[in-house]
Amino acid sequence: MNALAATNRNFKLAARLLGLDAKLEKSLLIPFREIKVECTIPKDNGSLASFIGFRVQHDNARGPMKGGIRYHPEVDLDEVNALAQLMTWKTAIANIPYGGAKGGIGCNPGELSISELERLTRVFTQKIHDLIGIHTDVPAPDMGTNAQTMAWILDEYSKFHGYSPAVVTGKPIDLGGSLGREAATGRGVLFATEALLKEYGMDISGQRFAIQGYGNVGSWAAQLIHEKGGKIIAVSDITGAIKNGKGIDIPSLLKHVKENHGVQGFTNADPIDPNSILVEDCDILIPAALGGVINRENANEIKAKFIIEAANHPTDPEADEILSKKGAVILPDIYANSGGVTVSYFEWVQNIQGFMWNEEKVNNELRTYMTRSFKDVKEMCKTHNCDLRMGAFTLGLNRVARATLLRGWEA
Repeated sequence: MNALAATNRNFKLAARLLGLDAKLEKSLLIPFREIKVECTIPKDNGSLASFIGFRVQHDNARGPMKGGIRYHPEVDLDEVNALAQLMTWKTAIANIPYGGAKGGIGCNPGELSISELERLTRVFTQKIHDLIGIHTDVPAPDMGTNAQTMAWILDEYSKFHGYSPAVVTGKPIDLGGSLGREAATGRGVLFATEALLKEYGMDISGQRFAIQGYGNVGSWAAQLIHEKGGKIIAVSDITGAIKNGKGIDIPSLLKHVKENHGVQGFTNADPIDPNSILVEDCDILIPAALGGVINRENANEIKAKFIIEAANHPTDPEADEILSKKGAVILPDIYANSGGVTVSYFEWVQNIQGFMWNEEKVNNELRTYMTRSFKDVKEMCKTHNCDLRMGAFTLGLNRVARATLLRGWEA
């Protein structure tokens, strides 16, 4: 099941639990606006290249729409639609005043030079500048984009609208980016895991973790979990996978990854098959890479008691059912990886106020938001007698539905 089908399925189940009427349900599902633009740029060799850019603005009942822009060869409208809809529910669960959006350009950023990426970003911004804005739609980095991409968008947008640092988040610190933003999603995963374990009278210390994906989210989660006494026994990324039953030395691994661009070849751990990382014997599994990695083929073999979804849509609905029958507890992506968008909100607030926070304040506020959201999700679980995924979906959907009705937007 692809991401859009799975998201729609979860939406429909949550709508049924909440008893939403059919008209409201339909209006909540339909995107506010879908944008598709052609971006033609001169390449460094003088030839012209055309790329297709997308922006799906899903819902703005609770505030400006918010979501990343990804540069990836497989960006398509279905995927962007699913991710935009997920952002609507994610921002509502985090209780930050945003709706959902997502965008992307179908390109391979690894095959483009820095100057070609800059030209592509600026042309894309020129095509959509009237449709984004501080109080309309606030983009952020995603797969294949970074703080520099956001700096180019900010500069291009400002040519039309005056200097507007709050139009994007995830910016460089020197252009109004927030301290703590880089580590935010990984730190949010730590706070989410702590909140879940507390329910079971446990804490991070001494738990055995396996982490699939060692990019920004996975590496920060590993570092912070390690600092709290958690034992990271297995890690994988696109270069390979490693394991050490006694616990991997994370500071040494971070140094190795920085120097060698991957975990492969790390000496203080044994190499293993990357496909086996998900079924390693551990207490807590953190998929922090791609979607759809936990499916009916491998769900029966997963040994972890807790699964923290740091990636978007890592677990197929069929795997969900298999794992819940086994008694595994899944902390869903729309809550577990919301640390990034929460600190993006803090960045936006700081830009609008023109008053920047220190890193301690950012991290303390993030802990408050993540802990409060978990309590809210648990309340919905009790009310509707459902698992954490449905608890999160009903919470988000209920908040958006209430805002929609209060604004008089029901069909």
